[in-house]
Parts: sequence; C-alpha cells; structure tokens
Amino acid sequence: MAAPAANRSNNAKLVLLGDAGAGKSSLVLRFVKNQFIEFQESTIGAAFFSQTLSVDDASVKFDIWDTAGQERYHSLAPMYYRGAAAAIIVYDITNQASFDRAKKWVQELLVQGSPSTIMALAGNKADILDARRVSEAQRYALDNGLLFMETSAKTAMNQRSSFKANQHKALQE
Repeated sequence: MAAPAANRSNNAKLVLLGDAGAGKSSLVLRFVKNQFIEFQESTIGAAFFSQTLSVDDASVKFDIWDTAGQERYHSLAPMYYRGAAAAIIVYDITNQASFDRAKKWVQELLVQGSPSTIMALAGNKADILDARRVSEAQRYALDNGLLFMETSAKTAMNQRSSFKANQHKALQE
C-alpha cells in the first residue's frame, strides 16, 4: 500500500498598506472571519491575523499584517513590510487621494522593500461604482508589474481572489 502524497505547506508574510479608510481592515476581516463591520475602528499601529488557504496539494499559511493608514504611523510600516512575501496596496476607488497615496506605497516598496515581494493593487469599495473617482488604476498596475483587482469588503466581491492571487504567486517562488 502506497503512502499518501504529502501536502506542501508554506508560510507567507502578507502586509496590507494604504490610506486610512481605504478598507484594509475590512478586507482582512472578510477574508479571515467572513465578517463585515460597517463602521470599523481605525487600526492603531498594526493588527495581526493568520489564515491558511489550500489549493490542490498545497497550502499557504498567511501571517497577515494590517497596517494603520494614518500618516503618523507611516514610520512603522517598514517594520511590517520587511521580509513580506506579498503586499496588497489598498486604495478606495471613490477617493483619488487614496489612489495617489497607494502609488507612493508602491514606489516605497520598490525602493525599500525586497525585490522578491509580490505586490498587488486592490481598489476597494467596488460595490459603489457610481461614486468612482479612480479609473487609471488598472493601467498603472499593468505598467508597474502589479497584480490588480477591484474588490468590495462589503459584498465580498473578489475579496478571496486577491488573497488567492498572492498565494499562487507565493507557491511559484
């Protein structure tokens, strides 16, 4: 009798970066606990979560760092993105300033982060398309080699996909 095939298991540090109010915490809560809280308290410093995803014969345990978006916590961010296998830079599709700040996060990661960090750009709040203010994000992501998707923590639209895309990339590394 043959022994069953061993499952591959990997750990990956994942960090979420972006402006306050972009929906980073809401995306993580939807992913980890399948919950949405309409009026989420602002994150102070960072919050830590853990979640395992399985696909085929492989699984990835994400150690997820949800960073605070307020400018006063910006100096702490390198402590969280250092050594990250993946970073999701979140912006609010209804807020151009949020997208402008997301581009600054991308540039910071390109300069100070690890060259092997997988980066994804996630436009959150896609459930309110009629309030859209950002339309150039997909082109920006393509031009900068980023994974891209629009999400909604409220409706769970593409929410798991954003984490799974990072999982597939992490498994390829």
